[in-house]
Amino acid sequence: MIIIDGSEGEGGGQVVRNACALSLVTGQPFRITNARGKREKPGLMRQHVTAVEAACVVGGATCEGLSVGSSDLTFRPGQVTPGEYRFAVGTAGSTGLVLQTVLMPLVLAGAPSRLVLEGGTHNMLAPPFDFIAKSFLPVINRMGPNVTARLIRHGFYPRGGGRIEIDIEPAPLTAISCVDRGALIGRSATALFAGLPPDVAKREMKTARGLLDWPEDAFSIRELPEEQGPGNIVLLEAVFENVTEVVSGFGKLGVSAEHVAKTAAARMAGYLASDAFAGPYLADQLLLPFALAGGGSFTTVKPSQHSLTARVIIEAFLGRRCTFLQLPTGSHSVEIR
Repeated sequence: MIIIDGSEGEGGGQVVRNACALSLVTGQPFRITNARGKREKPGLMRQHVTAVEAACVVGGATCEGLSVGSSDLTFRPGQVTPGEYRFAVGTAGSTGLVLQTVLMPLVLAGAPSRLVLEGGTHNMLAPPFDFIAKSFLPVINRMGPNVTARLIRHGFYPRGGGRIEIDIEPAPLTAISCVDRGALIGRSATALFAGLPPDVAKREMKTARGLLDWPEDAFSIRELPEEQGPGNIVLLEAVFENVTEVVSGFGKLGVSAEHVAKTAAARMAGYLASDAFAGPYLADQLLLPFALAGGGSFTTVKPSQHSLTARVIIEAFLGRRCTFLQLPTGSHSVEIR
């Protein structure tokens, strides 16, 4: 039984998700105490419960202490069974975070799987669907599997109601090196909105134009059906030969449209000013599949606390070391061995 203090390091839900995924792959049970101990509201939220429930279903696992608000749970894995699964968070809780929990076990299963996930697709504190489809999954597919994602309906906080579908053709993960992102071949900035005045999106794109030296046709506004709102997100994409970086900014009450766009543009500018392959969020996501592949390397900007915490969980289950080395350019080299 691996014992994990959920308040260590980043102290959030990623500890739970990574532990479940690694437990299903390795067959090792674990216990987490102080789950999400560093969050404003400690303990499991609905999206974390759904993620663990999904792990139990696809992996024939049992879990004691699994309920909203719980801070102590014990997870015992069974046999991962590929197939067709549907999981509904029930709120705007992130579908992407549920996917994180079960994707690697199903990628390494012996037959194809299909997932239908319902809940939030574009919500704060989680990777939006666009990041999963354009930044993360293309790297996974380079490692051997073939995973495709479709957005059926947007789901914003707090209503949710979104739906994504994932098809997984499994394959052993091959270690790869992702050091060079290649030449910049495309850029785009989009303001999505639903159930809100169009002026919000117009102000966001006006601000983004003033901060990003991008062609005029790179900026666009897209209105979604009103029933999919209220919601608003700014999506900035930089397409390189070998990777696509997706940066997002979420509209919320009390925050101006100008501030949402300014924050997203500053983050994109920071990435573009570096020579790193992976932005901070992609780096967080790559550690687990690279470790399961037996190794690999990539470059990134300054490692986040999420990455440093993931390193500890990976070492506990796999015994593999993730090393971060700052390069003369300011980027960091990450090696898993």
